[in-house]
Formats: sequence, structure tokens, C-alpha cells
Amino acid sequence: MNTASLAHPGALDAVSAARDAAHPDTPAGVDIEHLTVRFGTRTVLDDLSLTIERGELLTVLGRSGCGKTTLLRFIAGFIEADGLAGTLTVAGRDLTHIPPHRRNLGLLFQSYALFPHLSVFENVAFGLRARRTPAKEVARRVADALKLVQLGDSGHVMPAQLSGGMQQRVALARALVIEPDVLLLDEPLSALDANLRASVRSELKALHERLPNLTIVCVTHDQDDALVLSDRTLLMREGQIAQLGTPQQLYDTPNDGFVARYLGAANLLPPHVAFPLGDTRYTERDRVACLRPESLRIVPLGEGHLHGAITSVEWYGAVLSVSVVLDAMPNDPVLVTMQRGHGMTPERGARVSLLYEADDVVLIRA
Repeated sequence: MNTASLAHPGALDAVSAARDAAHPDTPAGVDIEHLTVRFGTRTVLDDLSLTIERGELLTVLGRSGCGKTTLLRFIAGFIEADGLAGTLTVAGRDLTHIPPHRRNLGLLFQSYALFPHLSVFENVAFGLRARRTPAKEVARRVADALKLVQLGDSGHVMPAQLSGGMQQRVALARALVIEPDVLLLDEPLSALDANLRASVRSELKALHERLPNLTIVCVTHDQDDALVLSDRTLLMREGQIAQLGTPQQLYDTPNDGFVARYLGAANLLPPHVAFPLGDTRYTERDRVACLRPESLRIVPLGEGHLHGAITSVEWYGAVLSVSVVLDAMPNDPVLVTMQRGHGMTPERGARVSLLYEADDVVLIRA
């Protein structure tokens, strides 16, 4: 598969300049107020309000059924529900009742949805032709878009002749060629293998850095997508916002246990276990102590804050994942991640202590 960089300077600069000329001083990219979506008796989105700034890359994260794809489809104009309320403004225009084809949005869905009977050029040109763009302008903009995704010589090729990764690039070029106000991505990396996924993820980030005025909303279930791509991450839970902030904010200061565990492994301990007697947090009743596995160090027994026995050691290349059953919590093992070759070598069955810094503990709702 083609893993060449998406950041082709000439094409990127041309697209960025065209967008700036078309939308000078554009206000906030997307503004949603009091959005509620119901299908029969089931509420999919519940009074959700959200502002996405122009040029922001927002990832929408959450489990299946949480409402993230419904949110994207509402922005795109594809929602037909029994109960639908709320308003949508994009680039300063009220789009609440505007049909999808008049919203000037770029769409890239999981299936790519390329027309198999049309060449790469004609697939990319489809949206421009629907807008009755002059032929010379179509040729120029399609050429720029294909260069942007490193497919400048593939205009004559049919989609079936392309790999999955290259088909995705064609779909991305088709979404960008119309110079959209907002680019909507629905699980754009889910069909790719792990290595290509990481490569394309980095390329999308580079693409966004070169198009700083392009607002992107990317729906994903993958936490790595959110951590790598996002300016901000919206984590959803049962149709509502669980937390909205930068990836670092969600990871370092989660609102509750759901957020903590969704963004990565988290050890949630009772305060009387995490803090020594006499610490004001020791008697905290309504919160739990969150400790990330990388914040813990395995040390000889008696030299740390917590004591227990190693029950398993799993090797992930340069990283070891170690489970420790604490004397104070015999039914809920604590996870420790450590770089291979750093610190004492963990051995299954060994009695050890765990050491951590006070600043690494965050009190959160359970």
C-alpha cells in the first residue's frame, strides 16, 4: 500500500489559499445548541450543546451506540428521526433545515463509497460537477487534490485497481476538492491494518497542520486516534458528553472512572489505600484515587507505599505489563507498565512494593 506522505506542499498551499479567499474572517466552525435525537422511545442524543472552533480537529470518541455517529450525521444533514430538536450553525450559516447537498461539507465514511464505474479523476470531480463548476476549474482542482494525497498520476485508474489505502486517499481527495467548511470523518482508519493505520494517522495530522483553517470532526472508537490527532477530544456516553477537552486533559485529569478507563488503563483505588493515614484525602468518601500504570514503580518489598505479590508479567516488546495483587486489595489487581530493562526485573510470585509520587494521584468520581 502507498504510505507516502499526504503533505504535498504545493497542493496543500493551493487548497489552503483557496479556502482563505473563499471564507475570510469565518466565525466558529460548528455550533450545535440543545441537540436531541430520539428514535421512538430511545434517546440517542440528549440535549447536547457543542462549539467547534474554525480550524480545530475534534475527535468524537465513545463506545458503539453512544451517539457519536448520529452526531456526525446530524452535522451532515442525514438524520431523519421521530424526535429531532436543536440548531446547527456552520461557518456562520444556519444549516438546521438546509439539505445535505447545500451544506458544503466534505464527507469521508468508513466504506469510502467510491463509484466503481468511474475513474479516480471522475470520482474526485463528482462533487464539483454537481455544483456545475467550469471544466477548467474542475481539472485544476482535481489535479491539486490528487497531488495532495500523492495520487497525481492515478487519475485514469479505476477504483478496483487500487489498494484499500489508496481508495481511502481517493475518498479523502473527493472530500477536500470542494473546499469544504468542515471535513467529516467517520471511522476513517478502521479498515486499515495496524501499521498502515499508524502511518495514515500521522499523515492526517500533518495534513491538518498544513490546512490550519480546515475544521475537522473525526468519529472514532480508537483511543490512539484521539490521543494522536486531536486538538480536543469529545468523549460521549449514552448520548451525552462525558468529558470535552484536550487529550492530555482527559488522560491526566479525567472527570470520572469511565473517562479514566476509556483513555487508557487506570488503577482506581480507595483513598484509604492510596494515601497514608493523616493525609486529608485519606478519609475521602465520594471519590476514588486514579493512578496510571506508568506512574507506578516496582521496588523491593518495604521500600514503597503499597505492598503485594506479582501475579503475571506480560511482554510487549520494549514494555512490560505487570499485574500486582495488593495486600490491601486482594480482589482487584493493580496494573504496572514499565520499560524493559529499567528498574528491578519483575518475577511472577515475587513479593514487592509499589512506589509513586503524590502528584501522580488524581481524585475523581468513581
